Amino acid sequence: MFRLSQFMHELREPSPPGPRRQPPGPVVIWNLVRRCNLACQHCYSVSADRDFPGELSTGEVFAVMEDLRAFGVPALILSGGEPLLRADIFDIAARAKALGFYTALSTNGTLVDAANIDRIAAARFDYVGISLDGRRERHDRFRRQAGAFDRSLAALRLCRDRGIKVGVRFTLTEDNAGDLPWLLETMRAEAIDKFYLSHLNYAGRGNVNRKHDAFLATTRAAMDLLFEACWASCQRGEPREFVTGNNDADGVYFLKWVQERFPARAAHMRAKLAQWGGNASGVNVANIDNLGNVHPDTYWWDYSLGNVRERPFSAIWRDTSDPVMAGLKASPRPLKGRCGACAYLEICNGNTRVRARSLTGDPWQEDPACYLDDAEIGVAPGRERLAMTPYSRWKGAAAAADAGR
Repeated sequence: MFRLSQFMHELREPSPPGPRRQPPGPVVIWNLVRRCNLACQHCYSVSADRDFPGELSTGEVFAVMEDLRAFGVPALILSGGEPLLRADIFDIAARAKALGFYTALSTNGTLVDAANIDRIAAARFDYVGISLDGRRERHDRFRRQAGAFDRSLAALRLCRDRGIKVGVRFTLTEDNAGDLPWLLETMRAEAIDKFYLSHLNYAGRGNVNRKHDAFLATTRAAMDLLFEACWASCQRGEPREFVTGNNDADGVYFLKWVQERFPARAAHMRAKLAQWGGNASGVNVANIDNLGNVHPDTYWWDYSLGNVRERPFSAIWRDTSDPVMAGLKASPRPLKGRCGACAYLEICNGNTRVRARSLTGDPWQEDPACYLDDAEIGVAPGRERLAMTPYSRWKGAAAAADAGR
């Protein structure tokens, strides 16, 4: 995850760079249940509104949590499917808090209502993330359910009004990029704490729908907009957070933005970005699915490292006999193509390996979603330079679309 707001604050109040921080254990994103009341176009777990056999019992979940805590895991993100469809979700949350985990809930928001908001507040989640895919019509089409937008927006408001830290999650595609300016304005108007922009990853239905992935020029325009929104929020002294995920080229592109806007801070920012270190799949980010299979992150569901019913997570995570885990934990990683030759490898760390694997079968090939051109990353030209779309033209297209609604 690229914590954009933290780096923006570095521009205002620089702090000394240091070595890359190594948490004692990985953040674990735990898909506790696969059942979901929606069938979203970009769902990496291909969830559906039915029960899936073989899911971990409450007792098994508690036993795994004991191992995770002993291993030094600092945070659990409770996800699904839709985690609120799991009958014991509040028991699991209570146990997580009792063990001292930072505990987050990742929900589509449609099941958060007046009937359960008291229980959600009582669970003391450190953060609740709720997905919005753009305006009402677009969101409902993505989520494949009429009324989903209204229920998710109501959930954001319920959480906000109960003092729960809550954020909007937005997966960028070519189809919904034009709604980003509106969504950022809505977030500010609604006084929402956090905005998370996720780049599409090629897994599950996200892989099937990758033809809708944001084109490279559109991605750049969206990031330009996000940088400006975050910087303006920072200048106003707002506590709002902006983060991105699933494309670690964001760090390199941000450095280019700093070089243009604040050249005197560029060397310092490069050192701070290197301290962050880019992609952490298989190192500081882990996933456990509903059946107990362990994956390098949430987008590797077709690649299991082992199962917590057979071996403790702590043993699985340390094991580098698996070639993918060995490569992910290597420094540098055994990267090929543009990624292997990139001059900013210490910032990006090779970006998201699962996209390369989905397209080529080789997890070490270049990431096809890197949106910087060869010259920008210091690579000898090997393809046509990316034709950039100015933000003004992109914004104009979005405005024209709005006028035609």
